[in-house]
Amino acid sequence: MSTDTTAVPVPPPAPSRAALDVAALRAATPGMRHAHHMNSAGAALPSAATLNTVTEHLRLESLLGGYEAAEALAERTERVYGSAARLIGAAPDDIALVDSASSAWQRAMGALRLKAGDRVLASPSTYVSSALHLLEMRDSHGIVLEVLPADASGQVDLGALERALREPAALVTIAHVPTSSGLVEPVAEAGALAARVGVPLLLDATQSLGQLPVVVEEMHCGIVVATGRKFLRGPRGTGLLYVAPELRERARPAAPDVRGAEWSAAYRYEVVPGARRYETWESSHALRLGLGTALDEALDVGVGRIRDYVTALADRLRAGLSAVPGIRLTDPPAAASGIVTFLREDEDPRGTVRDLRVAGFRLTTVPASHGQWDLGRRGLERVARASLHVYNSEDDVDALIASLTARERRRRGTRGATPASPADATAGDTLVRVPVSADPRSASSQLAGTTGDTPVRVPVSPGPRPVFAQSTATGGGRADVIVVGAGVHGSSAAWHLAARGASVIHLDRFPAGHTEGSSHGRTRMIRRAYPAEVWDGLVDTAYGAWEELELAAGQRLVTTTGGLYARATGTPGTLRGPGCENVDHTRAAELFPGLRLCEGFAAVHDPAAGVIDAQASLTALAALGRAHGVDRRDGCAVLGWRRDGEGVRVDTERGVLYADRLVVCAGPWTGELLPAFARPLSVVRIVNLHLGSSRRYLLEPPLLGAFSVDVPDIGLLYGIPAFDGAGVKIGLDHGPREVPSVPAGPVTEAERDRLLGLASRFLPAADGPLEETITCRYTMAPNNRFAVGRLPGEDRVFVAAACSGHGFKFGPALGAALADLAEGRERPDLDFLSPAAMGVTDRPGPGAGA
Repeated sequence: MSTDTTAVPVPPPAPSRAALDVAALRAATPGMRHAHHMNSAGAALPSAATLNTVTEHLRLESLLGGYEAAEALAERTERVYGSAARLIGAAPDDIALVDSASSAWQRAMGALRLKAGDRVLASPSTYVSSALHLLEMRDSHGIVLEVLPADASGQVDLGALERALREPAALVTIAHVPTSSGLVEPVAEAGALAARVGVPLLLDATQSLGQLPVVVEEMHCGIVVATGRKFLRGPRGTGLLYVAPELRERARPAAPDVRGAEWSAAYRYEVVPGARRYETWESSHALRLGLGTALDEALDVGVGRIRDYVTALADRLRAGLSAVPGIRLTDPPAAASGIVTFLREDEDPRGTVRDLRVAGFRLTTVPASHGQWDLGRRGLERVARASLHVYNSEDDVDALIASLTARERRRRGTRGATPASPADATAGDTLVRVPVSADPRSASSQLAGTTGDTPVRVPVSPGPRPVFAQSTATGGGRADVIVVGAGVHGSSAAWHLAARGASVIHLDRFPAGHTEGSSHGRTRMIRRAYPAEVWDGLVDTAYGAWEELELAAGQRLVTTTGGLYARATGTPGTLRGPGCENVDHTRAAELFPGLRLCEGFAAVHDPAAGVIDAQASLTALAALGRAHGVDRRDGCAVLGWRRDGEGVRVDTERGVLYADRLVVCAGPWTGELLPAFARPLSVVRIVNLHLGSSRRYLLEPPLLGAFSVDVPDIGLLYGIPAFDGAGVKIGLDHGPREVPSVPAGPVTEAERDRLLGLASRFLPAADGPLEETITCRYTMAPNNRFAVGRLPGEDRVFVAAACSGHGFKFGPALGAALADLAEGRERPDLDFLSPAAMGVTDRPGPGAGA
């Protein structure tokens, strides 16, 4: 047992010029692959190293036994005390490891042996559990509880504290940062006032330790309590208690335990000399070791650098939120931490947070019942709270601001506000409004050059200004471009073209929301893992295009989940890609416990893979197209087309249309409209099931992400995790041929049973009801390629066709490419997907039905 009483010097803060490597910190945080996590004040995301420390010790316990594993790593556990001491400028013997800040508080308060008449002076920032304990001690022990007032800044009134200390007091307690706002209390000043009259200060550092420097000597702290799960990024079920040596002389534990005391005779015991007298024997050694890893990581990064980065991010968020109509900041003036609180006009904060969670943001709310002396005093029933950390970036902050801005614009639109005019868009640009920070270093400020709700024009694609004139009124029979097909590629092409100034008529043979094509359904997969390097550039472009669409739409459409793509060991042709790694079935089980791969399977892990909200994407593309003047005509089948002078004529069920350019994204009907494609393309039936579970968490990220398993003698089983209320989605990547003109029939019993059998084999948690069945069509091309480019022999007709079941992920990117081609720009990066590369080289002549 340690008896080290030498204070460990606090490391000097890193120079302000030394920037954090945020990209590395994000990459080392698995949870950041799944959402914009902004709830560090609730439970921060641990690093992969912390996770590995915990799991490896549990594994060791399973092999050696709990006592034996603790003995084997005793020296490493001992170092945790040193790391904690170093963080706050104390000695290792001043530290007790506990399971929570509340446990630390209760043990410290019990050791003080407060009695009737003892005065306790508490800051209005006091946390609920501490306040409840004080109220109970007032009722049961007769202590005198005095809640100090706050000054105009929101901080504890130091003048009132100084006056209160003129009378005898037993304790002063302050929460460094409350749970209910980004306020930072003047702890050093308050501690100095208490120390002057010999009154101990109990500092609740639960919301500050790990994001703000805490130095016990400088702050005159007698007691510090903190948790591991918040800004320290440690595991849940860990905490710290510091008790100064001079205070330990009279602060004996109220309930001594074998861990902190020795039963020396029949009726006598002695407590150990250090702070471990407040510990109990039973504890999780795995969690304590994980806390040690988290402490070491915080020390390596430097708390001073963490503070500078996190507070700058929070300032950026406050500045952005203050410019969003309908949003009210609720932080007091003295807010200077990584916590930001706000309200949305006329909305329960729980609804705000719930909607943001669906959009991929993880925030929380704080009710007045968690801070009556703060929120209750200020008349706030509940606030929404975002709390940032080193794994957050400016992009996270700007995305949250953009999402709230878009939600508010949509809400105000439903109240009769005038929607944005298509004339707001100029050629080559998409107009979005992004609240920007006054910080001149911010990306938003660099784009807009000012603050507030500022129009920011985001280039849709590089290159010269388009050849089209500005959009003219639509509704007639002529346009600059006619786009055929309202799936993801056609809708994206129509939006991009209209945003660049073209007048666009957009046709689809079926009513909106139909299920006869290839773009319907809830979700699609996106991944960087592809069979050959030739795809890498387009995949990278696709990821960027989705980010652009999200910015324009003001909502999150892609959720990173990671992906596993498995096949029998030794099978040729496995996937690969930037950032991907090969893993065996054991490692695959660690990554995705919800997917069961037996021995004999290997997989490629793609950490960047994820889920596209397909329904929301199509809705967003249609809305953006309409906002830029696209004339959308659903339920209008194309009968044929032909060249007409310097343009094209398109015959439809509703009459004849004319345009300078024709873009065909007709999916299964491509061969009908472009006969040159009829021979190489085939249309097949695909069946999907959504399955429920009694253990849904095993089928949700992060325990399951996007996946596929190439099952010998059966085919490629693919799946998407349970997402946005829907059960896990599975399907087989092949099926029988179909005739597109014949409606797809319902899922058959045989098709259902085949997929259910595969689910029981590879997804044992998919034991719930069959929630939904879906049929769709893949239009398959040779070698699973697809064609994007100019129709051979035609300089006015362009096509994106036969996406072979993996084209949705490229939707916004191919839409931009089609717009480029229609404008006369070359796209050599797509030469490998040209129609000629598919073998379509003959001049097709007049279109079908001409």
